[in-house]
Amino acid sequence: MAAGEPAADLSTTGVMSRSPAEIARVLAMLLGRGEPLRSNLAGGGIVFVSRLRHVDPGRAFILLEPDPGDAANDALLARPRASLHATPEGWHIEFSASAPERAQHEGRSVIRLRFPDILVTQQRRAHERRAVEPKVPLHFVVDAGGVISFDGAMVDVSAGGLCFLRYPPDITLEPGTLLKGCRIELPGRPPATVDLEVRYSRMATLPDGRNAIRSGCRFVNTAPELRALLESFFMQ
Repeated sequence: MAAGEPAADLSTTGVMSRSPAEIARVLAMLLGRGEPLRSNLAGGGIVFVSRLRHVDPGRAFILLEPDPGDAANDALLARPRASLHATPEGWHIEFSASAPERAQHEGRSVIRLRFPDILVTQQRRAHERRAVEPKVPLHFVVDAGGVISFDGAMVDVSAGGLCFLRYPPDITLEPGTLLKGCRIELPGRPPATVDLEVRYSRMATLPDGRNAIRSGCRFVNTAPELRALLESFFMQ
């Protein structure tokens, strides 16, 4: 972050940013506070825990402290990209960065990644959110009929066009991922198709102890059939 730039303002929470200047402001805040960063790897079986060591003023790269465990470092370094998240003062901040590699900085081992190209900060939603399970399950199929199709549960949804998806932990959806042609199914109603934009993802533990991923998403389009399905859902 360049000298003289204003500190990050968490009032922008809930915004997905691709601006290098905005991303640098938030990273500088995380660096200054020494906030822990985490990345869920191997389907949640491994959690990489770190802190920022350095943010390049030229916005070309960032440096992370290694995790104390070799297995976590190896798992992170084996990936072409990593999604990391922090929770300063209750907020959820998530960003993606690519090309992790071992490096040296001021005589100490670090992990170097390219400067993040996207960052999301999450806030509580202003619209009513309706719990879906277990009374009224909404089933969804991502990329219905496509080569990367998978299904899961829509565990809650808001009237403002936001929803949570839950799906197996071996699937990685980074912030900014656009899920096209998702089919949403409500019992007793015709299915609706919608494009969803992933805002952030978290590891969740199900009541039976299994791991799953929970992603907050935004409806990109609201076709008439989707509006009809949601109206029917909220009337139940």
